[in-house]
Amino acid sequence: MDAPAPDTNTQEIPDATVLFAGDSGDGMQVTGSQFTLASAYAHNDLATLPDYPAEIRAPAGTTFGVSAFQLHFGAREVRTPGEKVDLLVAMNAAALKVHLHRVRPGGTIIANVDAFEEKDLKKADLDSNPLADGTLDDYQVQEVPLTTIAREELSDTALSVQEIDRSKNMVALGLALWMYDRPVEPAQEWIETKFDDQPEIRDANLRVLKKGYHYGETVEAFAVQYEVSEAAMKPGTYRAVRGAEALALGLVAASVKSDLRLFYGSYPITPASDILHELSEHKNFGVLTFQAEDEIAAATSALGASFGGDLGVCATSGPGVALKTETIGLGVMTELPLVVINMQRGGPSTGLPTKPEQGDLLQAVYGRNGEAPLPVLAATSPGDCFHTAYEACRIATKYRTPVLLLADGYLGNGSEAWRIPDTDALPAFDVDFETEATERTMHKDQDGNDQFLPYVRDPETLARAWARPGTPGLEHRLGGLEKEHQTGNVSYDAKNHQKMVELRAQKVQNVQQDIPPTRVHGHSDGDLLVLGWGSTEGAIDEATERACEEGHRVGSVVLRHVWPFPADLGDVLARFDHVLVPELNNGQLVRILRDQYPNHDFTPLNKIQGRPFRAEEIVEKIGDLLGARAPA
Repeated sequence: MDAPAPDTNTQEIPDATVLFAGDSGDGMQVTGSQFTLASAYAHNDLATLPDYPAEIRAPAGTTFGVSAFQLHFGAREVRTPGEKVDLLVAMNAAALKVHLHRVRPGGTIIANVDAFEEKDLKKADLDSNPLADGTLDDYQVQEVPLTTIAREELSDTALSVQEIDRSKNMVALGLALWMYDRPVEPAQEWIETKFDDQPEIRDANLRVLKKGYHYGETVEAFAVQYEVSEAAMKPGTYRAVRGAEALALGLVAASVKSDLRLFYGSYPITPASDILHELSEHKNFGVLTFQAEDEIAAATSALGASFGGDLGVCATSGPGVALKTETIGLGVMTELPLVVINMQRGGPSTGLPTKPEQGDLLQAVYGRNGEAPLPVLAATSPGDCFHTAYEACRIATKYRTPVLLLADGYLGNGSEAWRIPDTDALPAFDVDFETEATERTMHKDQDGNDQFLPYVRDPETLARAWARPGTPGLEHRLGGLEKEHQTGNVSYDAKNHQKMVELRAQKVQNVQQDIPPTRVHGHSDGDLLVLGWGSTEGAIDEATERACEEGHRVGSVVLRHVWPFPADLGDVLARFDHVLVPELNNGQLVRILRDQYPNHDFTPLNKIQGRPFRAEEIVEKIGDLLGARAPA
């Protein structure tokens, strides 16, 4: 083993942002995931942003085939995947071209010099080599022959050149682990497990991983190693969790706590498919997963499971929600619990299937035929996906209603350090089925026979009675035609229809009694409130803190319960002079706010680029709005 370079010095830094970028076949998601795992083992707080190309088989070396993985890790609280990148590992010229603008001035670029030949520049549509034409003068550039290193290290193996070249990402991973003093053992363990049945591949990847690590130790150009201390976090057991995993675990927790069998109907669609993959691993909890032939079948099977007394859940992305709409309306009419997860992506139509967007809020709140209101929840972080999924199931069963849960590709694919919750501390989740005839739920029909009244309502929630089919004496029918109050018989009576529409609407509004008081981050009153929903939370809270540090009285609220609004939201709005509403859409929450609170002024901040907000973008807008106002 080569001895470490004697003049290497270590610099302690509070946090860092690293970006791995290359072809979709270069293993950038694996590389980033393993660097994330190492950072979790190092007890850092973290947030990630996987960035997949929309083209499944884009030509190698082209800009539209670039895959990337960004990680922000630190010794302090980390809320976003990072503003500007400290280290960019560019596996080819196209990756450098696409992501150079994200690197901070003075940041480090490791360029795989083997992929900057004339043919590579042509594929990336570059007129000259950025490594030689002065483009990178403002950065610390390390030209590392990653491909050559892998080939030389594995020249004595029987692996083909193609197999060897696929391992060059492990060289990059080893070098990056050395640069930031990350433990290498997690990656070694992953390789040993992943390729246990392919010993040649396993040993090759282990060798080049170690070679990359030693390259940093021994090459004079890498004279600085950065150290990020452990983060001061609340006591508990932590793991790195992706939003899709957390959603699945939240559904399982709801199933266990409610003692309802979880039935999950799904049709594969990006980026919601990972929920199905995760849930299929939890059959030990009695989870039933069903891969349906289409979106309609997925939704109707879940609703049928709820009719049978199970916890029916389905999920989709993009245009899949439109196909489920008729079934959601049926769930509203039959007043059965149903959880529909929408992992939002850029639209319309197929749109940007691998990029995040918040474009489906108006569809979630209003997008059904007839008067069909339902609660809408939105997860705010990868870890919060667990709690939001649990809450969606609880509300659906308590109020006997479909619930739409909005997440997006950023949350579903992104990960963070997640403190595993104490399941005993989760909110109570008791489900009461009607099991026998009672005076409240029975009456005599016109022939004098006892008849179960499936639409008798709880006076507090207005939820109707829920009885499993086949319960003796409680036989009943459900369907999509309008129901008569209490009896559930088909009714075309005009006044009954209005009464039932109003009851269903009030039932959804009654969910407000389950929404906790609104938490205001920063100042509780003052110059400006930043109001958002869902995955914008991290950037909004960080921007709020920066604005407060500059002397402005700024607060922020990020809604998890998007419809109905929290009962005290109007009071919170009244305490601020201005309200800024950042959204990853063209202003959808703003429209609903203006409808519900017409006496308040709302300023939109819209971003529709397939990327989440950076805190500095929100800070800049706050500065524009408060520029003429002297800081307190």
